[in-house]
Amino acid sequence: MLLHEKLLPYRLLLASQSPRRRELISGCGLPYEPAPKYECEERYPAELPAEEVPLYLSRLKSHAYPAPLGPKEILLTADTVVVLGSRVLGKPHGRDEALQMLRDLAGCRHTVVSGVTFRTAEREHTFGSRTDVWFRELNDEEIAYYVDTFRPFDKAGSYGIQEWIGYAAIERIEGSFYNVMGLPIQKVYTELDKFLSR
Repeated sequence: MLLHEKLLPYRLLLASQSPRRRELISGCGLPYEPAPKYECEERYPAELPAEEVPLYLSRLKSHAYPAPLGPKEILLTADTVVVLGSRVLGKPHGRDEALQMLRDLAGCRHTVVSGVTFRTAEREHTFGSRTDVWFRELNDEEIAYYVDTFRPFDKAGSYGIQEWIGYAAIERIEGSFYNVMGLPIQKVYTELDKFLSR
């Protein structure tokens, strides 16, 4: 039985305001409902290793959901960060920080890491996905053009791979392209299938 058929008795609730995550879930053919918007302060322990941060935050978002889950509801939460060396680059706070993040990423390899949590009333499962990304060198004019035209202030690391910068500046990636967009949809599909089979 295909996964979308297995999901028919359930309500898959996507707790994300990201249009990219919604597009990816829809593109995979999974029936879902957007969860109501709610607040979650995205803080994590300073000593947490960078690649553990999105897994921690996806669990934090899951447990911040304000309503009890029904017996046939599955809550999906996710978080994505850019890791450069040991630094976590989240969403920029304004133009200057966006410009600086892209200057730091230019000419370097970085890692995009996502954490995803499925939770029901009785159990939960969290997993991660990582993708390595190589940027060519970028000059200040290119960086300013991208930031001012595309305003990537809602994106970890100040860029979207599906936008101009992905076409013009990314030399190669190793791992899931869709993970860099914000959701490792192939792994979501296979992990959700396993989750329903347990």
